Amino acid sequence: MPLLLHLFVALATFAFMEFWAWFMHKYVQHGPLWVLHRSHHVRPSPRPFERNDWFFVIYGIISAVLFMTGDGGDRWWFWVGVGIAAYGSVYFFVHDGLIHGRLPFWKKTDSVYLRALNMAHKMHHKQQGRDHSEEFGLLWVSPKYLRLAREQAARRTERPEA
Repeated sequence: MPLLLHLFVALATFAFMEFWAWFMHKYVQHGPLWVLHRSHHVRPSPRPFERNDWFFVIYGIISAVLFMTGDGGDRWWFWVGVGIAAYGSVYFFVHDGLIHGRLPFWKKTDSVYLRALNMAHKMHHKQQGRDHSEEFGLLWVSPKYLRLAREQAARRTERPEA
């Protein structure tokens, strides 16, 4: 399989994972698997490992199986595993690291996009229960939060220096 096709499969999988994560989050994690996801809506978390972290483990296992059976990149599903692993890595650093502060070295950002993403996620967590939440995706941000983040950034730059 040529390199460009490998990259296409990995990037297409990465992009699909955003839809898949939204769907699973909205209809499965806030549905029949709320028993696992509920731990994520309890703040502060009483333990470093939440029941919700099992979802990360499950997708890690799927990705690992695709790697191990993908003949070192000769099979197309190896590159699906690359896309899943890449999405999982981004998810971990952005969601768990930046938004929830589980990585002590990355607490704040000046990025309008990441601040908008953080706002959207806070709206999701505004509801402690299973129902009536909004904003179930990770990387796609509703335009209203991008607008709010831009407005906040503009206000910060307009403030006179003391």
